[in-house]
Amino acid sequence: MAPSHQGGRSGSTPREPPAGSGPGKAEGAFRTIGEVSRDTGLPAHVLRYWESRFPQLRPVTRAGQRRHYRPEDVALVVRIDRLLNERGYTIRGVQKVLEEDPGADVPAASPVLDTVRQVRDTLAAALADD
Repeated sequence: MAPSHQGGRSGSTPREPPAGSGPGKAEGAFRTIGEVSRDTGLPAHVLRYWESRFPQLRPVTRAGQRRHYRPEDVALVVRIDRLLNERGYTIRGVQKVLEEDPGADVPAASPVLDTVRQVRDTLAAALADD
């Protein structure tokens, strides 16, 4: 199955961004799009696409239109990634979740759904080996 524009990563699990994104970087420091991309495993083009789809995701732009993500922007990126890639929401579904309750997260996926996803991934891997 080809990766979609929604997730941007195939088969990997989202990572929580580290407290400091490199040597000497304070926890509350702004992050460049490259740092956020590296920390989350999401390509920069996916982050830019999400900016066009989620009005809540608005990094600060500086000279030369360079994006600088605040800690709350990075947390939102992680949340969007979790909803799309772990919980199976569509872009529209995530938009509704963010519109209805921007601060809350949705409950974790059920164990049955996790098992179905594991079976699906196992079958996909078996078919790819054929």
